[in-house]
Amino acid sequence: MINQTISHYKILQHLGQGGMGVVYKAEDTRLKREVAIKFLSPEVSLHNADRERFMIEAQAAAALNHPNIATIYAIEEVNDELFIVMEYIDGLDLRQKIAAGPLPIDEALDLALQIAQGLQAAHEKKITHRDIKPANIMITAKGQAKIMDFGLAQMAHGSAKLGLTAGTAAFMSPEQARGEEVDHRTDVWSFGVMLYEMLAGELPFKGYYEDAVFYAIQNEKPAPLGELRPDAPAKLAALIDKALQKDPGKRYQQMESLIHDLKNLGPQLGAPLAEKAVPAIVVLPLADLSPQKDQEYFCDGITEELIDALAKIEGWRVVSRTSAFVFKGKSLDIRTIGEQLNVTYALEGSLRKAGNHLRITAQLINVQDGFQLWSEKYDREMDDVFAIQDEIAGAIVGKLKMQLTGEQKTGLFKHYTANLEAYNLYLQARFHLNKRTEDDLQKGVAYCRQAIALDPTYALAYAGLADGFALLGFQGSLPPGAAIPQAKAAAEQALAIDETLAEAHVSLGCLRAIYDRDWQESEKEFKRALALNPNHSTAHYWYALWYLLPTGQFDLALAEIKKALELDPLALVLKAGIGWQFYFARQYDQAIAALQKTLEMDANFLFARDLLGQAYSQKGLHEQAIAEIEKAVALSNRRALSLAALGHAYALAGKPEMARQILTELKQLATQKYVSACDLALVHAGLGEKEQAFEWLEKAFDEHNGWLVFLNVEPRFDSLRAEAAFSTLRRKMGLHSG
Repeated sequence: MINQTISHYKILQHLGQGGMGVVYKAEDTRLKREVAIKFLSPEVSLHNADRERFMIEAQAAAALNHPNIATIYAIEEVNDELFIVMEYIDGLDLRQKIAAGPLPIDEALDLALQIAQGLQAAHEKKITHRDIKPANIMITAKGQAKIMDFGLAQMAHGSAKLGLTAGTAAFMSPEQARGEEVDHRTDVWSFGVMLYEMLAGELPFKGYYEDAVFYAIQNEKPAPLGELRPDAPAKLAALIDKALQKDPGKRYQQMESLIHDLKNLGPQLGAPLAEKAVPAIVVLPLADLSPQKDQEYFCDGITEELIDALAKIEGWRVVSRTSAFVFKGKSLDIRTIGEQLNVTYALEGSLRKAGNHLRITAQLINVQDGFQLWSEKYDREMDDVFAIQDEIAGAIVGKLKMQLTGEQKTGLFKHYTANLEAYNLYLQARFHLNKRTEDDLQKGVAYCRQAIALDPTYALAYAGLADGFALLGFQGSLPPGAAIPQAKAAAEQALAIDETLAEAHVSLGCLRAIYDRDWQESEKEFKRALALNPNHSTAHYWYALWYLLPTGQFDLALAEIKKALELDPLALVLKAGIGWQFYFARQYDQAIAALQKTLEMDANFLFARDLLGQAYSQKGLHEQAIAEIEKAVALSNRRALSLAALGHAYALAGKPEMARQILTELKQLATQKYVSACDLALVHAGLGEKEQAFEWLEKAFDEHNGWLVFLNVEPRFDSLRAEAAFSTLRRKMGLHSG
């Protein structure tokens, strides 16, 4: 049939064949798009009762609209030959992935969640698939799961089980194998079989022929998952066991409940039970007990130093700064904190500074029972601050019997300066840099410069300077041309002094991407940072954000963001980062769910509010999009980034005049301060003004605008992708086709 035209579909390529029929890739010559066409086998399509039943089910399935369900475009008949026209998916089916061996747990759970969400959407429309199996799940190049063949199973199974093979039989529920009436709980069973196979690499119920398989399904128990996959979490094995209950009444009664349990396997979604038991510690911010209450920056700095030192110990999980500082100044039960952070131990204490005299108290607590394992009081002069840090960390290590190797035996702290005044200035710099506002970033830069003036070999101060300028440039406080070269010079100087400084490699990895567009060097810097400090949450997140996402490596990006979140479980920016990854991957339902969860923690978190509006806009939910982005505009005091998102949303919603008002406001704002050329390009793209959009994108390229690294994955630029100018710009950015 290759090169033949059926109706207005030109057959291009044979894709596959099964008991239900044969599938081809074709071109819809009317709509100029690639489609998949399934011609039903003669023994199926000739039964009138089956045809009628199929038409009813297929029409219902065609009404489904979900990112994890393959879209049915049409059901057609030519010369008594019935065929289905559906979405063409370029990728592998899940059967092919499993054939290569058991899937990594994170990947298996990500795909399982997508498939479960697709099934839930179908079940809500009273549609049961009845033939869930790996061969009916397609996986796109970007890791998106698509359920195929809704409606076909009913026709086949209603016709003396036409087309069944032993492979299909292995996924049947007990009631289905007995030929009884089935409901959506049969899909729950099949889902459980499929998830078991994804993780174990083999089926739970096997046999050399179909009847043997049916016997196993109805009478035997599968081998415990833990025996075949020792690294699988116990909660995951329990979830599969519940899905595989032979009595339908004892299974999950709704996919919604199964999805809830999938999402709540714990912060370490793919971690084995043994790994979840790995000792974990949080260093809570030291309380400032100084008479003048003016040592907050110093308390915060000492806390950060302790966190950074302990994070270098292999085999332990140390909660990162962001999550630890959520509890600053709060009087919460230590066990509550332990539950929220999933930690075993907590270090808390206080600092009192009077003149040159320091008193630091510290106590180590088992959060499960609140028992104090160790406490100590240090009365020292400021000259001894470095020794105090060493003593505290050493006492913790000794008490908990951490096994140190190599360099770690010589001391946990690496002192980057012997100048106490420079050290004090650097602590003040980090205090302001962590606040991320324009004013605080400027103060942080100033303090770093003062520290460097006192000690020109202070590598950490150069790394702080690099972060300050990079953030000022990326947030639009300074033009990239003014900020980024200074950031780059500072990071390179830090590494010239100390090549083992992970923080500087992280900064340079970002700058190699957004300024140099040197993707190979960017990846090299991030990997060096992670090799130096695998527990550096920002390294994991920035590697995902500045390298993996721009280059379209969504699965790897998601894994890195999850790793960062494991180390920093309460960090809002990381939780929103999950949503950003889904947004770039065009998985808008997952993006919306992740962003809504983030906003439940903080309704005023601007980054998540902006992103949520953009995801709504891409789904065509224009009123919700505008409402969310208008909130972001108000929260941000009408910052350019949010205004541009609003202008684009107005344009897509069919409100061009309001979009043009935003353009006018942005151009007026540009006369007073720096406004990103990308912001103006976005609004023109939304309005369909491609020539103007490309003019601004070229300006963004010339000014080394950081947002341009997302050119290849940003959905708001999709309307420009077919243009030659887009391909030219993409090549200049060093980005592959995407």
